[in-house]
Amino acid sequence: MNAPRTLPRLAVTMGDPAGIGPEICLRVLGDPRFSALCVPVVFGDASILTRVSRRLGLAFSAQVVSPDEWARGARGVNSPTVLDVHALDDPDAVRPGEVNAATGAAAYAYIERAIDAAVRGDVAAVATGPIHKEALRAAGVTYPGHTEIFTERTGARRACMMLTCPQLTCSFATVHVGYGQVVALLSVPRVLDVIELTADFIRRVRSHEPRLVVCGLNPHAGEHGLFGNREEERLIAPAVDAARRNGLAVDGPVPPDTAFLPARRETTDAFVCMYHDQGHIPLKMLAFDEAVNITLGLPIVRTSVDHGTALDIAWQGKANPRSMFEAIRVAAALVPTAGSSE
Repeated sequence: MNAPRTLPRLAVTMGDPAGIGPEICLRVLGDPRFSALCVPVVFGDASILTRVSRRLGLAFSAQVVSPDEWARGARGVNSPTVLDVHALDDPDAVRPGEVNAATGAAAYAYIERAIDAAVRGDVAAVATGPIHKEALRAAGVTYPGHTEIFTERTGARRACMMLTCPQLTCSFATVHVGYGQVVALLSVPRVLDVIELTADFIRRVRSHEPRLVVCGLNPHAGEHGLFGNREEERLIAPAVDAARRNGLAVDGPVPPDTAFLPARRETTDAFVCMYHDQGHIPLKMLAFDEAVNITLGLPIVRTSVDHGTALDIAWQGKANPRSMFEAIRVAAALVPTAGSSE
């Protein structure tokens, strides 16, 4: 007789307390659809979840554990749980929709705790809620986003952001930087790293050899030097050639304005993009509510929602939890074995 299947514990960070993250986490904790996928553990402040649940009339019946209790018994957690980080000195002072250094610091504390738990093996993966970059900066946190935090804190040698949905998958050579900084951050090794990380993901998840498209940087992919400073010839094409020599099926650099046409999407597993909006715009246009952010190259599994804190609708019962649901579903699917967090 087969032993009962052990579900993996998945950390879900609450995100910025002043945004829609608390509402989304409450909906995750109360959704029975996860009972066959994982055991969600929300890393946040229970006091905020209580306030939001009362305001919106949402159930909040998950068990709450302190950091000390978690340290003593994390591996015994087998039902929806809140790890009460107590990152806010004055939870009652939090106002929904307001950018605040205290909520930025709290959001960062949830991320730190979740990463450490994943590295220790207390949880099998991390799905992150939305953070507010201005609040992080006000708190003195200089990382531009989750990807950079996870890369440094886990000691990953190379990593990149990927957004994926049923219609489109994009990975990124650069992400949260101004356009004037993009060229300085591009190099043949960097573009090749992103191609290889993307190819590895497609092999693991879709179980076939990847078909990749690499976008150019400039209009018309530079049109042989007419636009830009031959970045395509100097930085992108050599990486594509190296990937081909390594046996990968890679096309590029292709003009970005035609890269995502339906016919090309049908024959492409993933697109390697040079900067943030190059891939975010088409993907969010196609699937804003169901896309998932994945950090490739980490020693742990990390996924995320593909949206921000939506301060304008925070604590109003209007947040759509679908992206977080998808992030958790993908994270559970990426966990090597169901009992890996044991």
